[in-house]
Amino acid sequence: MLRAIYSMLLWLGLPLIVTRLWLRARREPGYSKGIGERFGRYAARADLPVLWVHAVSVGEVRASAPLVNALRARYPGHTVLVTCMTAAGREAIDQVFGATVLGAFLPYDFPFAVRRFLDHFRPRLGVLVETEIWINLLAECRRRGLPVVLASGRMSQGSARAYRRLSGLTRPAFEGLAVVCAQSEADANRIASLGAHQVSVAGNLKFDVVPDPALLDAGAALKRAMGTRNAIVLASTREGEEALLLDAFRTRVRGEALLIVVPRHPQRFESVAALVTASGLSCARRSLGEPAAAVDVLLGDTMGEMPAYYAAADVAVVGGSLLPYGGQNLIEACAIGVPVIIGPHVHNFSEVVRMAVDAGAAMQVEDAVEAADAALALLDNPGRRAAMGSAGAALCLAHRGATDRHIAAIERLLQR
Repeated sequence: MLRAIYSMLLWLGLPLIVTRLWLRARREPGYSKGIGERFGRYAARADLPVLWVHAVSVGEVRASAPLVNALRARYPGHTVLVTCMTAAGREAIDQVFGATVLGAFLPYDFPFAVRRFLDHFRPRLGVLVETEIWINLLAECRRRGLPVVLASGRMSQGSARAYRRLSGLTRPAFEGLAVVCAQSEADANRIASLGAHQVSVAGNLKFDVVPDPALLDAGAALKRAMGTRNAIVLASTREGEEALLLDAFRTRVRGEALLIVVPRHPQRFESVAALVTASGLSCARRSLGEPAAAVDVLLGDTMGEMPAYYAAADVAVVGGSLLPYGGQNLIEACAIGVPVIIGPHVHNFSEVVRMAVDAGAAMQVEDAVEAADAALALLDNPGRRAAMGSAGAALCLAHRGATDRHIAAIERLLQR
């Protein structure tokens, strides 16, 4: 009954869904592509049995890479289908996997659309990366006997409370998961409390991501082009954070250190460029190949180059954490050996932040001013920078192996 009400609300909200898609397409042309796929209409077909992995956006696509590559190696007689929901995620699928996988948008959670999706691709197995609970999709998978794995599952306290408030609707979805591979014991306990049965701790797939050597080389080249200056990367910043950080850094870094500003979402590149100029700082744009040697700010307005920006930096301030967005992934910076500074709002990555702080790889601050103070203090202390960088690399090395544990769980399901 509750699922029927949920589906009815989706139908009532269809004009808003279509309007929002149209508005986003005006800002990001990628949203104008594959519109039929949003409603279960697909042109591409797989000639081989399908293993399906869903990664909602860019971060999840990159996190899924070790698992997707392991599936391709372990099951060469299958096609791996990788789905997403965002235009940036679709672009990331192309960047990370190229033609080695089949990429598509997952349809909206209308019953007819998810049935079309499953009828078209007929996957043997579904894998949802991190926290992707789709009510009608999981109900239809359960009805068909299609096993679905929640991979690298995470669940914050706030998200768990929200799911509990709607337990009559969400509990059957969690109960329908064949296996949950959680990131941590806390994540496992929260997910189990929501109704999931086969829950184990398998670790975080992000620790298994290996930076592309070509991107590390590009970062080294960028570092050489800066001359003798240090660089601070403001990574994966969200709306409102760039203004706070530019104000905090503006009077203290001019001519001494380069700020590399990398907004989280590509549709904001132009507005952030305008913000930098309005702040009185000189700016070069990476996408235009403009030299960074003599400017205050390099705008990282390219997709897929975050490892290069980290490799060029002496200190990383990881965004999404200075305002209540929940944080962004800091594992990538740690793996490259960059000291990390992160703000107070990290509920989406709380366990990883705790591990990084305890290991001495990261510092947590309260606001943008403290972030600027901490970053500049690290620039004046090469010894501490080196120690934090080494601690981050060691932390990532120690927590690798999640992919093998996920593959073992998937193998058991496919053998049934």
